[in-house]
Amino acid sequence: MRVLGCTGGIGSGKSYVANIFGKMGIPLYDSDYRAKFLYDSDLQLREEMIGLLGNSIVKDGVIQRGVIASMIFNDRELLAKVEALVHPAVLRDFCSWKEALKYDRDYCNAPFVIMESAILLEKPLVKACADRTVTVSAPLELRIERVMARDNATREQVLSRMSAQWSDQERASIADFIIFADGIRALLPQIRSVYDAMCNL
Repeated sequence: MRVLGCTGGIGSGKSYVANIFGKMGIPLYDSDYRAKFLYDSDLQLREEMIGLLGNSIVKDGVIQRGVIASMIFNDRELLAKVEALVHPAVLRDFCSWKEALKYDRDYCNAPFVIMESAILLEKPLVKACADRTVTVSAPLELRIERVMARDNATREQVLSRMSAQWSDQERASIADFIIFADGIRALLPQIRSVYDAMCNL
């Protein structure tokens, strides 16, 4: 089953676009959501994280993601070590999920699946699982407004989060398809075009 990697910066409309594909019958894997779940459900990842960061990340038997976030906030080296554990775990989970679809009556004949990931193009290990990639792009000010409204965040907070991500231009230079969620160009024809291209691979 072919894989379309769907990515985009914060506030770009990536998840909205991915969900439209989902309503068209395409199975959707949200890697950011699954990563949070895997901290406690993937025993290998759990033990590796405790081995790296210590027992302080566990409270009442549950991995404390907030504690992990505070530990890696300004430590790029530690962040890289955490990612080196989390990304393989997500890919293991994705492969298991995709394999299970073969036995799902609703999705076994889907023409392709979507892996939604904010860092899809930035991480070669993650990008390698996709046959094609699409990035969702939107004007900077529109993205800032969306995130401020969605997360009740300040402009400075949003810009700080954006600074840690690739720019739309960097993603567009590598992606196979670009969908513009700018509030001007209609989304459905763009999504349909990518859908048709994936079906015809």
